[in-house]
Amino acid sequence: MLHAVTPCPVVVHPDCVRHDPAAEIWLGVRMPGTEVAARVTVLEAALTGAGHPVLPARAHDDAVLREVHGDALVGFLRTAWEGWVAAGYPDLGPDRVVPYLFPHPEMSPPYARTPTALHARTGGFCYDTMTLLGPGSWEAIRGAVDAALTAVDVVQAGAPLAYALTRPPGHHATREAYGGSCYLNNAAVAAQALRHAGHERVAIVDLDAHHGNGTQAIFYERPDVLYASLHVDPGAGWFPHFVGFADETGTGAGTGANRNVPLAPGTADPGWLAGVRACAAAVSAHGASALVVSLGVDAAADDPESPLQVTRDGYAAAGRLLAELALPTVAVQEGGYHLPTLGDLVTATLHAMG
Repeated sequence: MLHAVTPCPVVVHPDCVRHDPAAEIWLGVRMPGTEVAARVTVLEAALTGAGHPVLPARAHDDAVLREVHGDALVGFLRTAWEGWVAAGYPDLGPDRVVPYLFPHPEMSPPYARTPTALHARTGGFCYDTMTLLGPGSWEAIRGAVDAALTAVDVVQAGAPLAYALTRPPGHHATREAYGGSCYLNNAAVAAQALRHAGHERVAIVDLDAHHGNGTQAIFYERPDVLYASLHVDPGAGWFPHFVGFADETGTGAGTGANRNVPLAPGTADPGWLAGVRACAAAVSAHGASALVVSLGVDAAADDPESPLQVTRDGYAAAGRLLAELALPTVAVQEGGYHLPTLGDLVTATLHAMG
């Protein structure tokens, strides 16, 4: 017997297609990027075709955003491209904002100065060479934040589940820095907005194939927001390399409010779903009254960024496990780069969550 699918409001901002990083600089080589604008159009088409209503993102002020990110980072992202053009860099060849120098602690003693050159200042905010800025990037970055905040509004108005079609993704963005194709942390902004909406405890479950180092860092000292992530083991050589290990459980008041489940490369549905169950159990133990899901689907076997072997059925099963928590839920798009299967993976997950 077929069961009717509960419609899930899909929040989209039209500017999210404007970001065009054009490439990634990886190991010193310019390579085609996988975080492309077509991700938005593919997802929107799949979800509308499945009967989910699309809502336009509503403009929000920066109040919640600036509780999650520092003013300096937000200001840099807002003005970087215009400054890059004004300084004449595209005329010299670099057609995107990209760092070349990074302030290692030994380059940042107490007497260090703020660099005058924009190409030097960029490395103070961007921690890798893969995450480029170009024309339209700021509008997309800020539009994704508005999509996440609008999804929170929809849930607070009574919907049990809302999905923010956020692009670019956000879970690698820390309070003061960006990287990993992420610029501002949409999931963290959503969690902070839910706190303002009256939820004393909020949980974030991150299904992306890679650890959300930015989300972890933002909430690592806080007891009110649990971060639980299952992801490929960074110790096996995967991004973000330096963090995402099981012994990272929070610090200070946040001790115990961080749960990492690293998985071996090649892990398929059984092991991955065991990780989802562990994250769901952490949410229950935390006593959260609202949930944010960082819905990355790049753990799928066909994904070009995938070190894991999760199937469509695995994602649907994960959706059912999270639905069993029976919490008002905001799903925020993270990774997922295989365009032929991207829409079906997200649709299957949201159907199960609804």
